[in-house]
Amino acid sequence: MADSLTNTAENRALDFLNGLTTTAPTTPLKVALVTANGTDSAAGTEASGGGYARQTLTVAAAVNGATANSADLIWTNMPATTVVGVEIWDSAGTPVRLWYGPLSASRTTAAGDELRLPAASLTLSIQ
Repeated sequence: MADSLTNTAENRALDFLNGLTTTAPTTPLKVALVTANGTDSAAGTEASGGGYARQTLTVAAAVNGATANSADLIWTNMPATTVVGVEIWDSAGTPVRLWYGPLSASRTTAAGDELRLPAASLTLSIQ
């Protein structure tokens, strides 16, 4: 998801890098699946139904401006849907969307299916 920061995340990163704030997003970060992709300023349409719930994202320290999920992301008991992208949200009382991006290929699930994004398949970079 190179250069797929939301406008909010871009502003927060600039403020941090320019010494205007020291706050970090409220952790843990959560990965949401979307059935319609969002934009810099608008969230996509999040999957719903079945046993769907956002999953916790774990990453290693960035190297050369990039990092990736360090563990598999697994959604069980999915609804019947087609997932086209992901979004990453913080865990604030009112969650803030930080990243968004399309999957390399959409994934269609039947009711009760599992959807898995293997470790290192969700790459985050600022370039």
